[in-house]
Amino acid sequence: MELDFKQIATVTMVLFAVIDVVGSIPVIVDLRSRLGHIQSEKATIVAAIIMIAFLFVGEGMLKLIGIDANSFAVAGAFVLFFMALEMILGIRLYKDDNPSTASIVPIAFPLIAGAGTMTTILSLRSAYDKINIIIAILINVIIVYGVLKSSGKIEKWLGVNGIGIIRKIFGVILLAIAVKLFAANVKGLFV
Repeated sequence: MELDFKQIATVTMVLFAVIDVVGSIPVIVDLRSRLGHIQSEKATIVAAIIMIAFLFVGEGMLKLIGIDANSFAVAGAFVLFFMALEMILGIRLYKDDNPSTASIVPIAFPLIAGAGTMTTILSLRSAYDKINIIIAILINVIIVYGVLKSSGKIEKWLGVNGIGIIRKIFGVILLAIAVKLFAANVKGLFV
């Protein structure tokens, strides 16, 4: 394991696109207006713990159920592909239930550390050093905390169109990452 700033930057961007905290601002603002207060600190800490724990125990869980890393990475590429389509086309393929509290559920899980994030973390593990992934997770958690604390100001500053543009840009980046992840791991399925 060695620090690689290029890996950290890449993984940070991938996780930033998958977590899509900027695109979640409308959801966060809606939760704040309906439920009053969002526990930003609690949600952020729990999300970080979930992501880092999944980085270490996720592969063991896969082995336990008999799935190899290449298969999981290809499945992760499909999840990222569909998430990118949601971001680019502005459609919802996956719908969440209406939340009743705004801290661990739905902010920490599934909004920040959801299925797409978990799949991405395990998929990234096959290509990047764990220490670089942990640093990227922590960078993203800091960004998430900042966004949660200032979601009202960010929404006013960006406006609906600005948030939409950012979602589409990160959607295209995520789509390219999904294609790259698929291409890198699909060969391993047939060996």
